Amino acid sequence: MFDSLSDKLGGIFDKLTKRGALNEKDVTEALREVRVALLEADVALPVVKDFIASIKDRAVGSNVLKSVTPGQQVIKVVNDGLIEMLTGAEAGQADDVAEESVGLNLSVAPPAAILMVGLQGSGKTTTTAKIAKRLSEKNKKKVLMASLDVQRPAAQEQLKILGEQIGVATLPIIPGQMPVDIARRAMQAAKLQGADIVMLDTAGRLHIDQSLMAEVQSVRDIANPAETLLVADALTGQDAVNVAKSFADQIGITGVALTRMDGDGRGGAALSMRAVTGQPIKLIGTGEKMDALEDFHPKRMASRILGMGDVVSLVEKAAETIEADEAERMAKRMASGKFDLEDMRSQLQQMAKMGGMTGILSMLPGIGKAQKQMASAGMDEKLFARQEAIISSMTPKERQNPKYLNASRKKRVAVGSGTSVQDINKLLKMHKQMGGMMKKMKKMGGMKGMNLPGMMPPGMENLIPRK
Repeated sequence: MFDSLSDKLGGIFDKLTKRGALNEKDVTEALREVRVALLEADVALPVVKDFIASIKDRAVGSNVLKSVTPGQQVIKVVNDGLIEMLTGAEAGQADDVAEESVGLNLSVAPPAAILMVGLQGSGKTTTTAKIAKRLSEKNKKKVLMASLDVQRPAAQEQLKILGEQIGVATLPIIPGQMPVDIARRAMQAAKLQGADIVMLDTAGRLHIDQSLMAEVQSVRDIANPAETLLVADALTGQDAVNVAKSFADQIGITGVALTRMDGDGRGGAALSMRAVTGQPIKLIGTGEKMDALEDFHPKRMASRILGMGDVVSLVEKAAETIEADEAERMAKRMASGKFDLEDMRSQLQQMAKMGGMTGILSMLPGIGKAQKQMASAGMDEKLFARQEAIISSMTPKERQNPKYLNASRKKRVAVGSGTSVQDINKLLKMHKQMGGMMKKMKKMGGMKGMNLPGMMPPGMENLIPRK
């Protein structure tokens, strides 16, 4: 989402840090370039003006210009300004902002209603199901979902199907019932069933109109929601900001859920939302899968925008996705120097759960250069999918001992995986190199003794970001 903006800001700051000593003119020129970069990223003009005004005095202050590393100090000022923009904190208060995300406020007597609002096509129904899944699995809440979208014939059926997929109950559909009556029935059903949370998925329109607002207002008055979440598509840029302002003014939202944050948009909507609505971004959608929903952390997002990575989120994602039993099994095998193709497949699957190589690199410092190096080396996400397909097409005996893979067996595996014998040979070569690495680890006493760059397969060491 922020790749283009990160690259531009990175180029601006590289010039500053290479100069050593800076004067006020240097910093002012750099901030002018930052202003242009933000506007090109589709950040709302009033937000950009306030942002530059809030950091300019700090950036040209004596504490910065007379410091030992003025370039780094300017980056710190811009980073603080981004945090303040994303949190609504007062100027100079970035260091006091908590690391935690805002989260959903459900500290009310059950059933607590969560009202989902937004335009048609913003991902409202899918986000409703994602939140319900998270509340059900992580928070151990009993959730009931109800679709109030009578405008689209298939909308209610879509939520029902998603409910079946994630194991969350949905309100039975009564044809012809109006949104207000559905909301009233959903709240009554939740009380009778002992549900903790009621997710109300309202109808959307292609654009803001008064009938939509009147309908949502009526539902809001009946449900008295603990949360009113605006679902906005991050790829729609300024349109998303204008929609957010309309809903905030006429409905009164308590937070924003941004969808398609894994897309290749310019990212300005995300940076503008907090300032325009006065309400926090609480959740971000990072993919189509039902578990592709994350808490929004302003400090971490600011670091990612400035190319400083988000290692904390990477560690958290690893802790959530990597199965403890599997990790323990793999550790024992690595300690003994064993590493067969079953182990390699397991590693590929774990990487896919964490968002693939792109998802991992996006959270590491120096992401732009690393991703470009990966692209130039011809290493894309499809490569890992092909490797897993090749291994899955082998017999258990072949996976445990690749020596059984003679020419005829390789042809069979190639046909079964839709690849070529050359692809299989490349995989086996990589596996052999990784097996050699495991043996070196055993001799050197485990992870502490290993020189990672020197032991990685050819070309892979270039993916490690350098300072």
